[in-house]
Amino acid sequence: MSRDYGPDVLAGDWRKARRPEVPVVAAVRGLVVEERDGGFCGAVIHCEKQVVTLADRFGRQRVFPLTRAGFLLEGKPVTLARPAPGTAPANGPRSSPGTGTPRTGTARTRTARTASGSVAGPRATGTARARVARASRIYVEGRHDAELVEKIWGDDLREVGVVVEYLAGVDHLPGVADAFGPGPGRRLGVLVDHLVAGSKESRIAAQVSSAQVLVVGHPFVDIWQAVRPEVLGIPGWPAVPRGTPWKEGVIRALGWDVSTAAAWQRILGAVGSYTDLEPELLGRVEELIDFVTADGGL
Repeated sequence: MSRDYGPDVLAGDWRKARRPEVPVVAAVRGLVVEERDGGFCGAVIHCEKQVVTLADRFGRQRVFPLTRAGFLLEGKPVTLARPAPGTAPANGPRSSPGTGTPRTGTARTRTARTASGSVAGPRATGTARARVARASRIYVEGRHDAELVEKIWGDDLREVGVVVEYLAGVDHLPGVADAFGPGPGRRLGVLVDHLVAGSKESRIAAQVSSAQVLVVGHPFVDIWQAVRPEVLGIPGWPAVPRGTPWKEGVIRALGWDVSTAAAWQRILGAVGSYTDLEPELLGRVEELIDFVTADGGL
């Protein structure tokens, strides 16, 4: 012991003392982490004995080995481990996707982000006035679709001045598109439920698609199915017999003694960020936002 310089740095097991402990975190579904070397950031969607699968907010998926300190959680190195059977998915505040530099190191400033994972702009943080809306629009099928898009992408859409409206049914799309009058600087983006080959929805979409109109869709029967079932504490969305109204059938199968409106509020209330939604929806909404803002840039 030196009175001037403190304890001898070579005393004891100095090699062990110089290696900080890296916490081990269970790779539960919904946990958002950043791969340390390449910077890919996303939510855990599957974990096996040796590898973990991440999906980013665009729906892109990548598989990584479960290596020591190979990931960052809220800017700090962690080791991911396969969760024990029956472990609940991640809930509450999650780490946000990390973009930009620096990509490595533990001393990082946390950037404010929107529910979609985007870097929060001045309007999202309350430091700028609302802007005039663009002539371009995004249409969705119904009120529930509009409310879900608003909850996750609302801050992003206000930042770029895009208004979301709803069709009250895909059957109204041709009339809405005709009345809208798409053209240069006035683009129309449309999100449709159950847009699969050979469906009624696909035939209607083909009637209006053009250079100034983009119709995209997801494979789900209803926007409810775009919410990951684990978020609601259910093993999966129930199958509804043909001929039974889908929402009412789901409510009965789940044993929820509530109205359709109350059931939707329960579902919407469980959604906190893009990690609570299926990748098939995330990529489509991002595609629409890019399309309707292409004339002025994001």
